[in-house]
Amino acid sequence: MDAVVNKFGIGQPVRRVEDQRFITGHGRYVDDIELPRQTHGVLLMSLHGHARIKSINTEKARKAEGVLAVITAKEVAEDKLGILIPIMPEDFGAPKGYRASRPLLASDAVRHVGDRVAFVVAETEAQARSAAELIEIDYEPLPAVTTIAEATKDGAPKVWDDNPGNIAFVMMMGNKDAADAAFAKAKHVTRLTLTNNRVSANSIEARAAIGDYSADSDSYTLYTTSQNPHGVRSQIAGQILHVPETKLRVVSPDVGGGFGMKGGPYPEDALVLMASRRVGRPVRWSSTRAEALQGDSHGRDQVVSGELAFDENNKIIGIRAQSMHAVGSHVTGAAFATSMFSVKLLSGVYDIPAGVIFAKAVLTNTSPMAPYRGAGRPEATYLVERLIDKAAAELKVDPVELRRKNFIPASKMPYTNTSGVVYDSGDFAKVTEECLKLADHKGFAARRKQSEKNGKLRGFGLAYFLEEAAIFNDRMDLRFDPSGQVTIVAGTHSHGQGHATVYAQMVSDWLGVPFDNIRFIQGDTNEVPIGRGTYGSRSMMVGGNALRRAADQIIEKAKPMAARMLEASADDLEFKNGNFGVVGTDKAIPLTKVAQAFYAPMFLPPEFGVGLEAAGTFAAEPPCYPNGCHTCEIEVDRDTGVVSVVRYTAVDDVGRVMNHMLAEGQVHGGVAQGLGQALMEQIVYDPSGQLLTGSFQDYAMPRADDLPSIEGDMVEIPSTTNPLGVKGCGEAGATGAPPAIMAALLDVLRPYGITEIDMPATPARVWAAMHKH
Repeated sequence: MDAVVNKFGIGQPVRRVEDQRFITGHGRYVDDIELPRQTHGVLLMSLHGHARIKSINTEKARKAEGVLAVITAKEVAEDKLGILIPIMPEDFGAPKGYRASRPLLASDAVRHVGDRVAFVVAETEAQARSAAELIEIDYEPLPAVTTIAEATKDGAPKVWDDNPGNIAFVMMMGNKDAADAAFAKAKHVTRLTLTNNRVSANSIEARAAIGDYSADSDSYTLYTTSQNPHGVRSQIAGQILHVPETKLRVVSPDVGGGFGMKGGPYPEDALVLMASRRVGRPVRWSSTRAEALQGDSHGRDQVVSGELAFDENNKIIGIRAQSMHAVGSHVTGAAFATSMFSVKLLSGVYDIPAGVIFAKAVLTNTSPMAPYRGAGRPEATYLVERLIDKAAAELKVDPVELRRKNFIPASKMPYTNTSGVVYDSGDFAKVTEECLKLADHKGFAARRKQSEKNGKLRGFGLAYFLEEAAIFNDRMDLRFDPSGQVTIVAGTHSHGQGHATVYAQMVSDWLGVPFDNIRFIQGDTNEVPIGRGTYGSRSMMVGGNALRRAADQIIEKAKPMAARMLEASADDLEFKNGNFGVVGTDKAIPLTKVAQAFYAPMFLPPEFGVGLEAAGTFAAEPPCYPNGCHTCEIEVDRDTGVVSVVRYTAVDDVGRVMNHMLAEGQVHGGVAQGLGQALMEQIVYDPSGQLLTGSFQDYAMPRADDLPSIEGDMVEIPSTTNPLGVKGCGEAGATGAPPAIMAALLDVLRPYGITEIDMPATPARVWAAMHKH
């Protein structure tokens, strides 16, 4: 392979080609799009956590300056629009639950602060906001439940009148009889109850949508900040508009972060389309940060009780857990996935012969939930890792040694866990050793002494995580143009991952096409035939392997044309370094030249079609299991309770790595989010349902100076579930960081008699715990 291709091939740390646009202000986000005659829409959101709507008077708003339309549930019903229907466990054979579907606008009651009540369209955003304030609503306040504990009490107020108990669905995995038998013979049992705090994704780009109805074709175009444009099209066309999908084009251009929160449609995505049809002009809606905090889907919010059973040799023989996940006022999109993955991965990386977990999804008068970076994997990891640490303290053994004793050995792969999930590969002991070496664990005692000299308390924590990554199938297309350049048409969707870079590296490596001659298209349902989007660390496994199949098809399709041009038999050709060559000779021709021949305007042999393109598909059946060991060192100021992360080391097994720079960047970003959840982030409602963390003055976000320089490395243990041997990496940091940080904190707090503390470990919480005794 020549030096030019090598420089940009697989494994090279190629800088992201997208970043040049972004850092020079040439990105194209939804809010950058200005359509001719564009109008502006504003949502009127509920100010009540729970209330009955007795009446809505929009007369003054309709007469306000610049107003073009005021839409309430009445108008939605007149237009015969549908509701957003979620996926439920019962759709896959689980017990029937309560499908709390989401209307575009509330009609009879509002069920959380931020619930959508009306949509006002005007010539300017300011006019629309002024008019929205003129809408008169007669509310009858109702009792609210904002926490899992309140919602599950006997006789608790009902979020939905016909659903006493507020349970949306239940799930169970494992073998209860086997788990109970293990606990009956245990020599030691460790028990723990934990809270996984509710957080907001707070993507750097707030959500936005533009609807444009075309009367001449009776069709719609939606520009939206989505991770999954084809999924949005399917739901809105099928559930809301009741039109064929070909009547709705969805465009998700540059998207500034998603983290699961932008995985599905919101009511406003459909409202801008409805409003555009009514006013005959494009309608734009853009979220403010305050609207985002109350109206975006939140993440986490779990209360879980778990226990580990040990034999006389400190081997784990059983695990049991009962968890409850808040899902908010409505079940939305794939919110059930968080509960599903938390039960599937209960036992983590440990060789546990028996286990069972029960999970309940609880409706509350809060914003609906969505999968948030990791979606159940962080919850499962947090529980088992905290249990291991507490058990080590109770058994008076080193927590690292307790893990080593109980790791699933590499020789047992493939391994079936307590929930019936089959791990294909992994060497957890090896990854741990690499992490401890990189973290200079042996030097920790000296660093602790130095911290003490500086008046700080230093702690060390380790966590090991495992995820299930990738889901569904997908399609990737490769299309050569008449000049010999190639375009990647991606069914996945990049919103910070760097797909335009890494996919081009792969194609350049496989086909020998110069890196700069590769274009990348995504996020437009009129240009991408089908796609599933990006979430669940799926793009490299599903999209990457589909792309490999497309590349292989290109070579096979091009070979007969190359044989004709070289005046040789196709059986005598080999493809190497971007060229077709006749074996045993120096006769060769580049693939790019062969591709150009497919566009000859005449005298093209009948066995060849015009153009050279291919579509590859791949399914995550089975998925892959990325894993990693993270260590953390923290310093605590005993006078203020401030926790500072001073060292962080991450060694991850994400299978074969296509671009180390991008993979490490994904880990770093996840660690930042995990640190935010561990130390500062939390969505808080008061008992009436009022949001107390409605701005960044109240909701703390991590900043650059909250993180140390992160040391990292990759241990490449190829996955056996896909030809490329890759595993996902997008959610690693967010899964590993919370338990590692909290383990380090508890290492500091145990001498104070503190064995449990919940996230977020704010200075006030830490100080109060240290000074309680």
